[in-house]
Amino acid sequence: MGRILPGTGGNRYIPYEERTGNESIVYFTRNLSPEGLEKVYDRVKSQICGRVAIKLHTGEPHGPNIIPPAWIKKFMADELPDATIVETNTFYAGDRYTTEEHRKTLEVNGWTDFTTVDITDEEGTTMLPVEGGKWFTEMSVGSHLPSYDSLVVLTHFKGHTMGGFGGSNKNIGIGCADGRIGKGMIHAKDGDDWGVVEEELMEKISESTKATIDYFDKHITYVNVLRNMSVSCDCEGVDAQPVVTPNVGILASVDILAADQASVDMVAAISENRPELPQDLIKRIESRHGFRQLSYMKELGMGNDRYILIDVDHDDQRITAADAIEGVVPFVG
Repeated sequence: MGRILPGTGGNRYIPYEERTGNESIVYFTRNLSPEGLEKVYDRVKSQICGRVAIKLHTGEPHGPNIIPPAWIKKFMADELPDATIVETNTFYAGDRYTTEEHRKTLEVNGWTDFTTVDITDEEGTTMLPVEGGKWFTEMSVGSHLPSYDSLVVLTHFKGHTMGGFGGSNKNIGIGCADGRIGKGMIHAKDGDDWGVVEEELMEKISESTKATIDYFDKHITYVNVLRNMSVSCDCEGVDAQPVVTPNVGILASVDILAADQASVDMVAAISENRPELPQDLIKRIESRHGFRQLSYMKELGMGNDRYILIDVDHDDQRITAADAIEGVVPFVG
């Protein structure tokens, strides 16, 4: 399924029938609500134990597209009352550049109304090994991150100005790297803080992610929320491009590659099966060579790009990405 986009590298979408290897399980619901979030999380939570961190993008001030804090409040109350949201400071100057600025932004966006957020690089950094990478042998993350036993990666899936798309891979690879050293290792090149682009960027993000997921081993799981999918990242806040891509649903898996691949496949299925709908997001992924995130994760052994998609809304039927997007409607802001 899915059209084959032109190109030979990270700007080329690989259809399902061209992929090889094992299949992982991905759970899907169309229920975009706290209840839907809990429904799919319940299927992938068996190895989450001990001191639990929740990695999500808490957003720039008044960011319109982040996962609503009210959803997270109910999710945490019902599923993870003792968990802690974790974040890191940004590499770019702005409202989350310093810990002091970041905490003000957390308050503006309503996170401090019901929980505390651990800015993991507030007190420094630590290095985690990168096994099998070609760019890094280690990655710098917030020093607090290794104090947790499990990690729930709760991701607002959307586009991204540089990465093409922001899924679980970007949420960890950029979001767990500390704001100065780690993010600089990923982005900076030849004296340019933002000199790394296209395939090199996708590969460096993925290697950064691998450091974190290897650390947590089996005690990590992934939930992608396909809602309010601007082509812009949540880091652009109120300046994000208007959302035109239809809302789809929520995915969950214990396989990071399967979760992100299934999410991209649903966006590609909109392109293939609903050409009357806006195609901004698939074009953004293509133009930034974002598909390389997926192929490189596979090369690094981070998961499977083939999967069994389980429809939890309909008695756990096996469906395809095309089935999942069949009833989507044009986005209404």
